[in-house]
Amino acid sequence: MMTAKPDSSVYQLKEAKRFIEVRDDFLVVSHVQPDGDAVSSTAAVGLMLKRLGKTFTMLNNDRIPAKFDFLAGAGDIVCVADGGVPKRAFRNVIAVDCADFSRIGDAAGWFAPDAEILNIDHHPTNDNYGAVTLIRSDAAATAEILADLADALGIVWDKALADCIYSGLLTDTGGFRYANTTPQVMHLAARMLQYGTEPHLLAERLLERTPYTHIQLLKRALATLSFTKGNRISWIQVTTRDIAETGASSEDMEGLVNYPRNIEGVEVGVLFKEVEPRKIKVSFRSGGNVDVASLAKRLGGGGHLRAAGCTLEMTLEAAVEHVIELVKRELP
Repeated sequence: MMTAKPDSSVYQLKEAKRFIEVRDDFLVVSHVQPDGDAVSSTAAVGLMLKRLGKTFTMLNNDRIPAKFDFLAGAGDIVCVADGGVPKRAFRNVIAVDCADFSRIGDAAGWFAPDAEILNIDHHPTNDNYGAVTLIRSDAAATAEILADLADALGIVWDKALADCIYSGLLTDTGGFRYANTTPQVMHLAARMLQYGTEPHLLAERLLERTPYTHIQLLKRALATLSFTKGNRISWIQVTTRDIAETGASSEDMEGLVNYPRNIEGVEVGVLFKEVEPRKIKVSFRSGGNVDVASLAKRLGGGGHLRAAGCTLEMTLEAAVEHVIELVKRELP
């Protein structure tokens, strides 16, 4: 049974339902460097469209992390970075878990000039792009919103779809440990178990297994661990050389930012990842006293109050100096 939502959310849900029902031949996209919620949501929408008899293509700018291969349809997501070339332009686009249009990356090259976008997301910094929006910042994950959409569309639930929704919830709540773990999240997760989801197996696949390359990269990152006076801010750095010499992928970066944040007394943890000599990706994690989403948005990024990120066009040294000074000003 669907949870009651504010009137605006009910209206958005109806409009999203209509967008899908009256159209066909969809392109489903998410954000660059897809995380658990992005992959799970893409696969979930694919399953829903398949059940409705719609034609569709799933696409991402970057490669899907291997640990999500078990999700039904995840292996069918086309990767632009691997040389995926559009056979034609798509007029009907569903974007999931993507807070702003630029985060779609080169996948936007597959859109027709007159493309209409259904924007489904849970980030409070979403800039409301698209012809139709289904945005709930109170949702823990985009997967939570998609569960309501599946019900609205009359989709018959099974283990495959439930695994997608559960995986999105599991990863975006940090294994049901973050502050976004609401009663609604736990009720929805329990409901997915009724359809056959096996939580211990998904936790093992998505949270417990650690690739060797991740450990090698972690060793180097922890060697850079730094603190401000009083230990309220902590950060680590990863260089292009670290990535090349360890053979690490974007998947191996996942969770690194939690190491400085989880240290007792630290209020904000930061990861600086050098993608190119003058291109630095910055990830923030906050204990809650600092709104890192607002900070990241001022730097051209976005996210949530406790987890956000941005990309800076400057050297690694300059990025560290600039960002840490900004975070200092935000401390209460």
